[in-house]
Amino acid sequence: MPLALIISSHVAASHVGGTAQASALSILKIDSMVVPTVLFGRHPGWGAPGGARVPHETVEGMLAGIEANKLFGQTDLVLTGYFASAQQVIAAAHAIDAVRGAKRKGYGGEAARHPLVIVDPTLGDAGKGLYVPAEVAKAVIEELVPRADILAPNVWELAHLTGADTRTPEEALAAARLIGKPVLVSSVSHGKEIGVIYLDGAEAWMAAHPKLPSAPKGTGDLLSALFGAALLDGLTGSYALGRAVGGVADTVAAAQAASAAELPIVGMAQRLKATSPSVRLERLA
Repeated sequence: MPLALIISSHVAASHVGGTAQASALSILKIDSMVVPTVLFGRHPGWGAPGGARVPHETVEGMLAGIEANKLFGQTDLVLTGYFASAQQVIAAAHAIDAVRGAKRKGYGGEAARHPLVIVDPTLGDAGKGLYVPAEVAKAVIEELVPRADILAPNVWELAHLTGADTRTPEEALAAARLIGKPVLVSSVSHGKEIGVIYLDGAEAWMAAHPKLPSAPKGTGDLLSALFGAALLDGLTGSYALGRAVGGVADTVAAAQAASAAELPIVGMAQRLKATSPSVRLERLA
């Protein structure tokens, strides 16, 4: 069974961050090791979240314990998200290096699988700007962006990283090319649709679906987890994109239909791996 290392937020009453990702991955038969960067009661968007950030020494100690149990060599997927301090970011960067450097072996005669590292540079969003301290943003850009196999920003974060406009699919794709590695760009607006662009080398695809009036928090976290799971399943980038975006779109639609304030991830178990009729897949390059 595949194994994921998630370094992100733990939020007890909101389906966001590492909490949401671990739930989704368990449905897809991927075990998770979650190292929390904050312990909150609810998403800060609801008001004072309760709880506190996790001391970086605790993050470092948890990662050391995982490594001591020789689990870095069994880690297939690394997901990083929200960080509360620059020291936490550095600890995550060292863990990524250790995962990549760990001795690995295949199972059942198969070759050992190289770990896949997806970095969501959780820095800010449109209308809010930067919502992490400047030193955290600097550490993410300097330490984690270069270590990512796939970078997964929203369009605001992509603009922040590149200094380029990202208001249209064409602009977002041009900005993604500046990153110089595979990029999964969310929240791309296209008329009455909202979409995600995946760029890998010369090939680029967009998966789009009709915009809904609103969406619960955590869609970017869910997208990264579903996309990583699809790639572990052996899907190509375009098929992984369609499946992941479909899972997110159907989960958001289910939340709207039920007037739910949070993403109903567990309730959508049967839909997270299915192709959604609401998603339109288009090749951009």
